Amino acid sequence: MNEEPAQTDDSLRRALSDAIASVDPTLAGRLEHEPDSYLHLIDLTSRSAEEIAQLLQFAVTSARQASVSWERIGQQLGMSRQAAQQRFGRVLDSTDVHHSDEKRRLFPLTAFDEMDALAEAGRGGWHSISYGMYFHDVIQSNEQWEHLRVAAFGSSRHRLEGEGWQRIGTMWFPWAYYARPTGKPIETDGAPVDPTA
Repeated sequence: MNEEPAQTDDSLRRALSDAIASVDPTLAGRLEHEPDSYLHLIDLTSRSAEEIAQLLQFAVTSARQASVSWERIGQQLGMSRQAAQQRFGRVLDSTDVHHSDEKRRLFPLTAFDEMDALAEAGRGGWHSISYGMYFHDVIQSNEQWEHLRVAAFGSSRHRLEGEGWQRIGTMWFPWAYYARPTGKPIETDGAPVDPTA
């Protein structure tokens, strides 16, 4: 059973407050006696709002990657399709496709096929070094690689890094991506497919 919207908002507010408080554990105590600590609170809250805005952009981008229409995104945000697209529709530079022996761009990819594409590329020694909307940039090595996509808000980061996974770039909300070498020799049929060919 889903929580009522007011309960969900309260839970979210508490979680965000706890997150802000965890950045500076001394802040709560200083608010009792130091007027300047309120300026620090404003700074932390403002920076949090900027991060939340970026997370919202990533969430919308991820929804588009998952083929959710601008109409449905606009409805979810309480705005028109056009307003949602104008606010969140960033232009993807699809012409910036790398074609060299050292680096390639896997494009176009969606949330539903990118892991299969990365698995195939990984068998040929290719591994992701960066990514964005609809693409992964990959480079080749002399061994196979495996890739992993996990929820960015999960708490598995330290465990994964302890298991040899290397985080790729920065978080792409709601996903974080990891890669690690397997030590196996590459398969010759695991090269990335050039989508423009």
